[in-house]
Amino acid sequence: MNDSAPPPVVARYPAPAAVLELLKPITWFPPMWAFACGVVSSGVVIAEHWLVFLAGVILAGPMVCATSQAVNDWFDRHVDAINEPNRPIPSGRIPGRWGLYIAIVWTILSGLLAATLGTWVFWSAMLGLALAWAYSAPPVRLKGNGWWGNLACGMSYESLAWITGAAVMLSGALPNWHVLALAGLYGLGAHGILTLNDFKAIEGDQQMGVRSLPVQLGVQGAAWAACLFMALPQFVVVGLLVGWGRPLHAAAVAVVVAIQVGMMVRFLRDPIGRALWLSAIGVSIYVTGMMISAFAVRTLAL
Repeated sequence: MNDSAPPPVVARYPAPAAVLELLKPITWFPPMWAFACGVVSSGVVIAEHWLVFLAGVILAGPMVCATSQAVNDWFDRHVDAINEPNRPIPSGRIPGRWGLYIAIVWTILSGLLAATLGTWVFWSAMLGLALAWAYSAPPVRLKGNGWWGNLACGMSYESLAWITGAAVMLSGALPNWHVLALAGLYGLGAHGILTLNDFKAIEGDQQMGVRSLPVQLGVQGAAWAACLFMALPQFVVVGLLVGWGRPLHAAAVAVVVAIQVGMMVRFLRDPIGRALWLSAIGVSIYVTGMMISAFAVRTLAL
């Protein structure tokens, strides 16, 4: 008599709950916030274009950002099988090649939705989707190098989402240079935010050959790089706001930056122990400055 347990039953199709977990709703906030900053900076009244606004929010978060999460989990499935075996793909809750199929379908649906929102929205979304695939998929796999991978994420999650938000409200037209400058600067600053997340995975990155900034520069060097990437673009924003005749907004952003710098000083004394602390609290303050800057250029955008 064979008393061994029967092999586990492997599902043929993924459950909806597993698909939702794969798409990671918690990660949708940064691009949706940046999209909202773009909407505000456009100077257009949201209530007059609420349906288009809603479509844009869906595009930024549940579509493009969710696509990037599915793509990343598919191409990281072998690493996750070691480090995080309970994720939907390595656990078998998303069986076979369904992770890849979902990533492809979400890419197509994102493109179709973007095409209904104007030329610049479409091409902005296409660039974001291209970066999502280039970040995770070989042979490019930008995430293998912290300089390029974090830049791609920052530009996609912040800059492109901001530009898309403004373009949606401007009937698909390209925003003016004030809006583009803010979007680019805050996307560059996000490079530092993403570096903060790399401190928790230094050992694993070293073993898997991922050249994150903590691996390349060491803990202290990467900590300084993260702080400089976050702070310097915001100093430029303050200068621009002064030059654009927005001294009160510039002062408010300066206060936001000063708070972050104070936190950075404490972070630099113990980068590994305080990276998540700075990421959680400092980033909340960082995005506050984004919205202040967006309100500052509302009238300049018209």
